[in-house]
Amino acid sequence: MTDSPKMAVPRVDLDDERLRITEWRFAPGARTGHHRHGFDYVVVPLTDGLLRLETGDGVAHFELKAGRSYARLAGVEHDVVNAGTAELAFVEIEYKRP
Repeated sequence: MTDSPKMAVPRVDLDDERLRITEWRFAPGARTGHHRHGFDYVVVPLTDGLLRLETGDGVAHFELKAGRSYARLAGVEHDVVNAGTAELAFVEIEYKRP
């Protein structure tokens, strides 16, 4: 029997016609599952941590620092994994329209 992967836990705080705001919490080793972003988005880290990004082009690591936001355009495809040893959390803000 194979263990199922640990999954990140999302909590949607707001979802209206303009925005979706989701808090994500990752136990060590937890992942989002492969997905494609349909909207431009901003990530606001709540904790420091290390992400492993698994894409069709390979694997990359990205260090998060609490309070240091970053933005990405729609179309990004990846699986996001907590590659650290502590819980990782961030808020994701998706812009549904310009």
